[in-house]
Amino acid sequence: MADQLSPEEKFNLITRNLQEVLGEEKLKQVLQERELKVYWGTATTGKPHVAYFVPMSKIADFLRAGCEVTILFADLHAYLDNMKAPWELLELRVKYYEQVIKAMLESIGVPLEKLRFIKGTDYQLSREYTLDVYRLSSMVTEHDAKKAGAEVVKQVEHPLLSGLLYPGLQALDEEYLKVDAQFGGVDQRKIFTLAEKYLPSLGYAKRAHLMNPMVPGLTGTKMSSSEEDSKIDLLDSKEDVKKKLKKAFCEPGNIQNNGVLSFVKHVLFPLRGEFFIKRDPKWGGDKVYTGFEEVEKDFAEELIHPGDLKASVEVALNQLLDPIRKKFQSPELRKLTNSAYPDPSKTKAGKGAKTAGGGGEDDELVPSRLDIRVGKIISVEKHPDADSLFLEKIDVGEPEPRTVVSGLVAYVSQEELQDRTVLVLCNLKPQKMRGIESQAMLLCASVEGEPRRVEPLDPPEGSSAGERVFVEGYESGKADERLNPKKKVWEKLQVDLKISDECVAQWKDRKLLTKLGQITCKTLKGGNIS
Repeated sequence: MADQLSPEEKFNLITRNLQEVLGEEKLKQVLQERELKVYWGTATTGKPHVAYFVPMSKIADFLRAGCEVTILFADLHAYLDNMKAPWELLELRVKYYEQVIKAMLESIGVPLEKLRFIKGTDYQLSREYTLDVYRLSSMVTEHDAKKAGAEVVKQVEHPLLSGLLYPGLQALDEEYLKVDAQFGGVDQRKIFTLAEKYLPSLGYAKRAHLMNPMVPGLTGTKMSSSEEDSKIDLLDSKEDVKKKLKKAFCEPGNIQNNGVLSFVKHVLFPLRGEFFIKRDPKWGGDKVYTGFEEVEKDFAEELIHPGDLKASVEVALNQLLDPIRKKFQSPELRKLTNSAYPDPSKTKAGKGAKTAGGGGEDDELVPSRLDIRVGKIISVEKHPDADSLFLEKIDVGEPEPRTVVSGLVAYVSQEELQDRTVLVLCNLKPQKMRGIESQAMLLCASVEGEPRRVEPLDPPEGSSAGERVFVEGYESGKADERLNPKKKVWEKLQVDLKISDECVAQWKDRKLLTKLGQITCKTLKGGNIS
């Protein structure tokens, strides 16, 4: 196919669905003369998940465009990034990554013979490379190194020197792999600009950079190998896929931070060129979409129900995962998986000792970490760009009210919300919803079914804005200043928030209270809280 494409057509195929390209003119110049050489690197840390199909589908594009593609298993980077991969597991993790990445590529029909696979330590420990690391470290400031790795290297209170070396090594890889361009997520942009700034200082050419958008995970944040709730593992059973998709964030009409929609856009359409929605005839019947824009438009207008979207993605995703699951049923690969990712419960004692000494990274999961307050809705109006969303100003006891975006239009009237006293979770990371930043979450009870029912939680009569809400028995705990999205504290605690048969809000059968009494809802016995 590549032989039949013009340089312009190759450029369009290489750059489609990318969020940003640095060095477009360089790419076009190379394509006029020869095929492009590009590399994609992956640090061999946590288990690859379904979001890895996004770069895999772009690699398929690169090959269709005639590119010479190198895949780097960045084992040394995995160790340098705050030791995400222990030294003794590096070799096993590389073998696992190689097997699973190859299985993914075979699953989407990519011929492996057209790819070059290389391990970082095959050349990163050489005399020449090591000297270049020293040369680079004499030029790059601590500020620039820290800034470059801010969105990629794990950020901790007392960072290790290894994390500062990480961006420089990634820059040098471009020279030592002899490529024209590096491909990665837009979260690596600062590393790419560091490479563009410093490689010429070493006498090396400045490369082009191709950046994919970051695909939201199932919880609406970045899908991560180290966050179990945000991802579907490549070896998850069909039952687990169904369960995780069912819990995925997919609000009716909301196309922002929607991991299910993003998967359709960045994986299914590039690979298949179409998307099949299967649904009951009374809701419009089955439909084949040939462009993502039409899917997005229909979902935004609520012509596609979240349940139908999830069910259709589930079918397509299982078709991609089945060959990978089958390959990893072999005794050799099962043994490799267990060796590369040993059961953490078997090393729990050792990890506990580390935590006791202050070196552990997991804080205790207790409800007092949630900053839940009584709020008073000062104003409420429809979101200017989303018919299913309300835009509220809520007094939570601070000098200025907070802006809160909530998907309650289908469940609660504007009049019912105006001047209402409610419960607000105040220490989530602010998130943009259809272009407007939501600075907190209005907590509601809900019961699934047809129709779904939702009610805001009610604090005791006489409650004032800003009053703290606590769980019985956890009155003295201090709330986090801001919940770390990567730790999924809210998501893990929220699972146990329920409404009792007496319509009282509870966490693990303990009541939610203010100083004036218990939190309730009006009618939704046995409901969930979110």
